[in-house]
Amino acid sequence: MEDSTQVYSMPRIGDVAPDFEAVTTTGKIKFSDYAQGKWKILFSHPADFTPVCTTEMSGFAERQAEFDSMNTALIGLSIDSIHSHLAWVNNVRDNTGVYFQFPIIADLDMKVSKLYGMLQPNESETAAVRAVFFIDPENKIRLIMYYPLNVGRNMDEIIRALHALQFSDEHKVAMPLNWKPGDKVIVPPPKTLEEMDLRLADDSIERIDFYLAKKEINV
Repeated sequence: MEDSTQVYSMPRIGDVAPDFEAVTTTGKIKFSDYAQGKWKILFSHPADFTPVCTTEMSGFAERQAEFDSMNTALIGLSIDSIHSHLAWVNNVRDNTGVYFQFPIIADLDMKVSKLYGMLQPNESETAAVRAVFFIDPENKIRLIMYYPLNVGRNMDEIIRALHALQFSDEHKVAMPLNWKPGDKVIVPPPKTLEEMDLRLADDSIERIDFYLAKKEINV
């Protein structure tokens, strides 16, 4: 007997973000042309006019200025029609004063959801899970988060992770557990004996051992 289970691929960290064209609440877009030169956060929600999704989308909208200050464009998605999206945006604005100014993709044919592995059949075959894709200015996927339908995302963690990615790129360092802006960072471990000896003689860093060292970066 043939297995009729549909398997959807999902992009991986380091992949070029799959391209697509879509209708959104701000007009038609080609994703590779959207917000060129900026970081992008592509995030999905299961459905319009639902409570958890409303809190999440409001969370993104309320912190829009922070994303703007980090050269980051937002773009949402759900498997709903453009008319549903527009009505929901207007409903939330009328009831709470929060306005979703970022584009929201109307993915009725599930094309983008399938392209990005947002459909998880054991969770739902008709609603996208709560996915978050961090995409850098070179259009490469740098970090992926997936949440089930019944658990809302943590906006502080999304912003913290974005800070970490950008800071790491700028300063060529790594981030330890629970890192946040202003904390010490991890210095890359030495790759040669000479580099190890230099590390051991360097008093400007906090050295736990030659392979594990932290330092402050003042910006």
